[in-house]
Amino acid sequence: MFKIKLQLNIIEIIYFLLYLISCRFKYKFLKLGVMKVLDEVLKGLMDRYKERVHDVSKITNALITNHIITNQEDIENDHIAFRTMGVPNLGIASFEKIFLHFGYTAEDKYLFEKKKLNARWYKPPNNKYPRIFISELNVSSFSENIQNIIKSYTNEVISDPVDALNLNNSKEIDAYLHEALWRLPTWEDYCLLKEESEYAAWVIYNRYYLNHYTITVDGLPEGYNSLVQFNTFVNSIGVELSDAGGFIKTSSDGLLLQSSTISQLCEATFSEGDKHLIAGSYVEFAERKILPKFKNLPIKEIKREHRREGFEASNADKIFESTFSSQVDRKK
Repeated sequence: MFKIKLQLNIIEIIYFLLYLISCRFKYKFLKLGVMKVLDEVLKGLMDRYKERVHDVSKITNALITNHIITNQEDIENDHIAFRTMGVPNLGIASFEKIFLHFGYTAEDKYLFEKKKLNARWYKPPNNKYPRIFISELNVSSFSENIQNIIKSYTNEVISDPVDALNLNNSKEIDAYLHEALWRLPTWEDYCLLKEESEYAAWVIYNRYYLNHYTITVDGLPEGYNSLVQFNTFVNSIGVELSDAGGFIKTSSDGLLLQSSTISQLCEATFSEGDKHLIAGSYVEFAERKILPKFKNLPIKEIKREHRREGFEASNADKIFESTFSSQVDRKK
């Protein structure tokens, strides 16, 4: 009797172990499937972004021609950024759901009082993927007239559109990120918004189009792996840099350096069929220095976790201005 019970217990243990193994493999395959969807979403964003921002290909091609990289995949994407409106059914609270689904984790929040913006960044599930930076306009902080203009468009969104998406379907997500969330604005409304908030005007027309992607310069070969050197290279190929806050924006600890191109001008068609050149998207560059406690590590052992993480509000405040008239008008 004891032998029979023992045999049954062993069999039960074996079955339980097999169950755990099958669950582990099932989880692994499910995770791989989710990551494949994320890969497709990011590719869709980058494909359209490159079509709109010619500086992307210009910089990549110059890097290849100068034998600094062999292809686009050699470039580490530090982060990508999106802009949105802080209103019901939209804003960070809605948009973040897409990336939280893929294993991103919400990190620090930022407040930009003068620009009336909120922001938050998101850490990726692993170092293969870029960080995400999402900002939103604090609509309620504006005059009643500006609020009414914005809400005349955003009130067309009557429920959170992300809740209706199948977040395991990359085509659905890609379509959402590039579709009209509200009617096409009038040129008059665009100009009125621009007078009070250039950020608001940008979002009312461009919506969720990728605002920028970021080349990590510290991962490039020697001679190009500092922001000072990389800015010199970018200038040498005829790409203009934003001088808002200086050509290089530096964090208070001196460990995060950022610069950016001036926004690409795009021909935009407004509701009455009239066409105007407006600010589109741009390219950012970032240098994340090694944290002091890891400064003695051999350079070949340095990974992302050994470098300065997160963002800096004072840097980001000036990076926003890459799409502002003070910069864009320099290209005209």
